[in-house]
Amino acid sequence: MKIYKLTAFEANGEKIIDESFQADNDDAAKELGEKLLAEKNLLEKTHRCTSPSGKLLLFHA
Repeated sequence: MKIYKLTAFEANGEKIIDESFQADNDDAAKELGEKLLAEKNLLEKTHRCTSPSGKLLLFHA
């Protein structure tokens, strides 16, 4: 399993979450990242999810 990074921010740049999680691949990580954001009501906040290689999987500004 690979370790992915999920980060969400307030409009002023303050980090709301900065979490790592494991997934088998990029597609699974994207789904899990969206699920975590939805559970925390952060889908409309600025967020990103990156792969271990630095690939941007999710982004919302």
